[in-house]
Amino acid sequence: MADLRFWFDPVCPFAWMTSTWVRQVSAQREYDVEWRFISLRLLNAHVDYETHFPPEYEAGHTAGLRLLRVAAHVRDRHGNEGVARFYEACGQHVFERGPEGDRAVRGTAGFVAPVLADAGLPADLADALDDDGRDAQIQAETDEALGLAGKDVGTPILHFRPPEGVAFFGPVISRRPADDEAVALWDHVVGLASFPGFAELKRSLRERPQLPAFGVQPGEVGEQEDWHGGSRRQKR
Repeated sequence: MADLRFWFDPVCPFAWMTSTWVRQVSAQREYDVEWRFISLRLLNAHVDYETHFPPEYEAGHTAGLRLLRVAAHVRDRHGNEGVARFYEACGQHVFERGPEGDRAVRGTAGFVAPVLADAGLPADLADALDDDGRDAQIQAETDEALGLAGKDVGTPILHFRPPEGVAFFGPVISRRPADDEAVALWDHVVGLASFPGFAELKRSLRERPQLPAFGVQPGEVGEQEDWHGGSRRQKR
């Protein structure tokens, strides 16, 4: 049994930021992390994107679903360790290589090919981009995450010491902690979330993530934005 389950959508910048912190912690605490799927596109299937989100969101979330189809095939053929490598390579290509471009491109074979190469995975896994037969599996894992943390959440979802341990949405962080701060932050988060009866600690004001895709370089502080509803929705 893994020490931690981490639900991610590969196009969510805050899931990516949190995942890099979790990797810091797992290296120091020798945690085993199980990487699981949660799709923002499926999570928002009932939402009218045109009226509720900025214009680029639907294409971005759809690309995330397509990438999760590939991740599901990776898991079948290469296990959890393969998913870990695939997500790491995805995050590098999506968030760490300069300003983001057309979000729809992330769901294409041209984007996925170098991701798979960097992850040391076979190129033919890109064929899964169009395999909507995987969507039921991704929906089931999305539902599993919502069953643990509630329906009014986004990504990431963490479940520490499953199945009995605490599960929660987040934490949402916009900067990476230093290695010597990472474990202390982890202990604070798990300690708070583990307190019986604890429900929520939240603010919708967030810094733009400290990622090249958002034009925020290491050492810089991103502009503060109001992510009301967790996703900069234009309407509640």
